[in-house]
Amino acid sequence: MKKQSYEVLGVMSGTSLDGIDLAWVNFEQQNKHWKIRIKAAQTFAYTDVWRERLQKAVSLSKAKIEELDREYTLYLADTINSFLKQNKIRNLDAVCSHGHTVLHQPEKKLTKQIGNLPNLAQLIQERVVCDFRVQDVALGGQGAPLVPVGDALLFKEYDFCLNLGGFANLSTSENGKRIAYDITAVNTVLNFLANQLGKDYDRDGKLAASGEVNEDLLQKLDSLSFYRQKPPKSLGVEWVNSTVLPLLNTSKETTTNKIATYSAHVSTQIAANLSASKKASCLVTGGGAFNKHLIESIAEKTATRLIIPAPEIIEFKEAIIFGLLGVLKLRDEINVLQSVTGASKNHVAGKVYS
Repeated sequence: MKKQSYEVLGVMSGTSLDGIDLAWVNFEQQNKHWKIRIKAAQTFAYTDVWRERLQKAVSLSKAKIEELDREYTLYLADTINSFLKQNKIRNLDAVCSHGHTVLHQPEKKLTKQIGNLPNLAQLIQERVVCDFRVQDVALGGQGAPLVPVGDALLFKEYDFCLNLGGFANLSTSENGKRIAYDITAVNTVLNFLANQLGKDYDRDGKLAASGEVNEDLLQKLDSLSFYRQKPPKSLGVEWVNSTVLPLLNTSKETTTNKIATYSAHVSTQIAANLSASKKASCLVTGGGAFNKHLIESIAEKTATRLIIPAPEIIEFKEAIIFGLLGVLKLRDEINVLQSVTGASKNHVAGKVYS
């Protein structure tokens, strides 16, 4: 007989490099439906040193990535231990951790998330479920996105689930199957541009709202070949560095106008993937949900109703769902869908360390 209730800590670090999200969640299965109760959640912001190290990780040698992996695992353990102590948490069923992606090239069957080493379990004295992406890539999948299983189980009342993080990814049901894919880069690019103006990010999208859209640059961005590919498809920082940033860096526009133009580009690409029906609804989460200008721009270009949930869902949805992926792994139940990633089969992903 499987357990019906689980206490877990979901841990997520995204490509936008805001920090490490931790969500202490109770998952309870009632009549084959999962109910969640968030007991505590917090983001531990990255130090400038760590943010810079993670930004540069994509260009490191294999040996240097392994060294970074060991050091990041210690850093992650310290962060988790601080949260556990602060909230007096004991006897969890598991800590379910995504780690931090430093390499994602599924076409070469490569993906690497640091912070998933076995000694993490010893360092935090808890069972750990982690390293969810590697198996999917080995099975011919994109290794991403993984969150749609959680969308289907926890947020199925919405027609679409849109996450606006480092990248925008969309999850929906089509012909009875869950599909999901990355749409474009969001905060990886917007934060990069805001940094040039001495800001961590574009608060409320005020910089974008104050700038002017360069139609020529916008057309070049909208013409990128990735947008013509059919799902399943996913993006990594490598794509941003090789494809998006060269267009922005060679433009002679002001940085503020580049932010305005890129925001317009993001809203156009997202709206193109939503429904023309006014009956359709879309749950919007991730840091970009707080970008008022971006949300208004998307809303102007689609009939789909955009639903902005409570802040704890906006900020911690991915950490919560990685907690669920860990629970499904412990139950030996499918947590990665072939229809989403393009893998050769549905499967149970993740490694368990005691």
